[in-house]
Amino acid sequence: MINYTNLVIASVIFVLILDLLCKTNLIFKKAFWNFWAILFVILIIVNGYLTWRPIVIYNSVFFSNIRFFTIPVEDFFYGFSLVTFNLIIWETLSRRKK
Repeated sequence: MINYTNLVIASVIFVLILDLLCKTNLIFKKAFWNFWAILFVILIIVNGYLTWRPIVIYNSVFFSNIRFFTIPVEDFFYGFSLVTFNLIIWETLSRRKK
């Protein structure tokens, strides 16, 4: 059975490989990691509120049930792959316009 944890791991691997293939090299840039430090704090506030209330409830059958405060760790990796994927597209398309 494919579950949320496996899909998140696959999406992170996909994004890291895509970053190298598109030659955006975001993962090697200090500005990228500074951006993620800020985004990490925002993610903790928003996602923490949603899972603490609980507005969003996760079924522990489908994820690792490892949490950072009330937030499943998979959410951090999902957010990483989601935003990084969009940044790769942005950088790639911006480079083509020049």
